[in-house]
Formats: sequence, C-alpha cells, structure tokens
Amino acid sequence: MLPESMRGIDEQQSEIFSYLSPEQRVAKDHPLRAIRLTVDEVLRSLSRDFDRMYAQQGRPSIAPERLLRALVLQMLYSVRSERLLMEEIDYSILFRWFVGLNLDDPVWDATVFSKNRDRLLEADVAKLFLNRVVELARAKDFISDEHFTVDGTLLEAWAGAKSFRPKNEKNPPPTDDPGNPTVDFHGQRRTNDTHESTTDPEAKMARKGNGKEAKLSYCGNLLVENRNGLIVDALAWEANGTAERYAALVMMEQIPGDQSVTVGGDKNFDTHDFVADCRHMNITPHVAQNDGRPGGSSIDGRTTRHEGYRISQRKRKRIEECFGWLKTVALLRKVRHRGLNKVDWVFTFACATYNLVRIRNLAIQAV
Repeated sequence: MLPESMRGIDEQQSEIFSYLSPEQRVAKDHPLRAIRLTVDEVLRSLSRDFDRMYAQQGRPSIAPERLLRALVLQMLYSVRSERLLMEEIDYSILFRWFVGLNLDDPVWDATVFSKNRDRLLEADVAKLFLNRVVELARAKDFISDEHFTVDGTLLEAWAGAKSFRPKNEKNPPPTDDPGNPTVDFHGQRRTNDTHESTTDPEAKMARKGNGKEAKLSYCGNLLVENRNGLIVDALAWEANGTAERYAALVMMEQIPGDQSVTVGGDKNFDTHDFVADCRHMNITPHVAQNDGRPGGSSIDGRTTRHEGYRISQRKRKRIEECFGWLKTVALLRKVRHRGLNKVDWVFTFACATYNLVRIRNLAIQAV
C-alpha cells in the first residue's frame, strides 16, 4: 500500500443536502456592497412608480428591482449583451447576490429579460432612476448647486455605412452577397438630407472633426456639476451638428432653483445665440473663447476677468472623465441598441450607474 502524500484528492461528490446563502459568500468589504445599499435605497423610492406600471392581474413578470440591479451589473462589468449577462448571473454567486437571487433560483431567458426591460423603457425609468440618484447625492452634500459644465460626444450607432442608402429608394441595386454586399461609395455625394440608414433611420452620419471619418452616430450630452464631477442630467440626441447646444439648453432649464449659476463649456458653445440664451435663463456662460469664429468671441473681459471663470475652465475637464467611463466601462463607444429612445434610455441609465460608483468613492473619502 502506497504511503499517504500531501497531495489533495481530485474527486467531486454531490452532497445530498447542501445550501449556502450568497450573502455568506460575498466579502463584507466588497465594493459592490456599498453600491447595492445605494441601489436598494433608490429602488425603494421608486416602488410607487413601479406599482403604476404593472397590472394588478395577469402573469407575474420579472421584478423591476431585480431587472434594474442586473442592468447595473451589466454596466459595471462591461457585459456586452443580455444573453451573456444571463449566463454570468447563472454561474456567479456575486451576481446572484447583487440581483437578489438564491443559488437554486432559475435565471431568466435572455429574450424574456429584454422584453421586460423594454417595459421600463416605455415608462422612462432610466430618467427617474438618475434623478433619484442625484437627489441622494445632493442629500449627502456631494453636488454643487451653482457651478456646472456641459458637453457632448458622438456615440457610434449600431448600423454600418453600407446601410446608408438614398431615402425612398424603390429599386436597390442587386448585391453579390446579401449578408455583406460589396458597395463602392467613391464619387457619390451622401448626406443626411438625401440618405438614411436602412437599419437605424434615426442615426445620422457625423464626424468628430475635419479630416475624421464620418460614421452613423448619436450625440450623447451631459450636464455635470463641478464639485465632484457627478452627472446631474443626460440626454442623447440626433447628431445633427447643433445637438450639443440644443441639449445643453434643455438640460440647463432643469437646474433647480432660481439663483444665478455658472456653466462651463468648450469653444463649440461660444456662439452669440447660446450665450444670449444662457443669460436669459440667469446663467453665466463660462465657455472657452473662440476668437477664430467670424465676429469674434461672445465672451468678453467682463466674464473672463473673474477667478470663477478660470476655475470653471479648469474644472470642465471632469466631464471628459465621465465620457471616458461611459465609453469604455459601460461600452457606449458603440451603442448596441437602435432608435433614439432606446439609445437615450441606455445612455441615461449608464450615467446613473457612473454616479453610483462616484458616490461610493466619495463616501469612502469622507470617512
């Protein structure tokens, strides 16, 4: 008989009765614990809104609280699809704990999950969720009520350049490969006025600057407070060239209170109309001067001579940190949904998730 060794035994045996709560498996200092507490507080405040969304009779659906927790995980862990998210929840104890599932609870079908998510989309739950997260941050004194920054960025649409066809095209030319046809764009003039995508008609052809490649895109816009860089409001819009300024005015109108506030921005916001609209709303525009614009800058020494203007210019880079997180971690560099409503919903919910991470980090720093 061979002597016993220190080597372990590689045998797996199923226990007759074995149950372990996910709560016991998640470390007490795990980063998700603080985020889960904040999410649950926000969801409790939305309980009455959920009651109005669902009928009193019929087949039970996925609880909206669990569905939204799952979507938070999708943003935090860069899960690229609902199908992969369901797989992650199925085998991850951490994910099951965060969503609110026990180890023996069945995981939803990806198609059922997506259909239930669309119900929340119709009720504009993402905007409600973001607003409650902002209110929570304001109650903790993490948000400035006086100094803000606005900006926009292009979000590549889930549509290829080959789908950009003439509007009302009755007899499209035959293709050599229906799945991936060969298309030659050379010599053609293609604009948003004459062409549209056959897969996502609301996406517009746009580019970041001169010499850059034009892509079918949406415009994601943020209103960020300057104290800690938290997102106060978000709005996705058509990439039509003026979306940044239009969305900025829409979001600035939602700033609570009637006191005078400041709003920083880059040179794209240095237009006579935008500056005049800001002043009409009792908002001091702290936008970067664009001296190369015809007619000169709309911002003069009456604004730039103040220290507050220089602080706003220094703080406005915080908004780029938000865009960087949204595009890399939340995977919004190229959106996976089609249509402006869905893109706006996902973009807004991703902004709320970003705030959850920032609130956790700020709470740790405050201790």
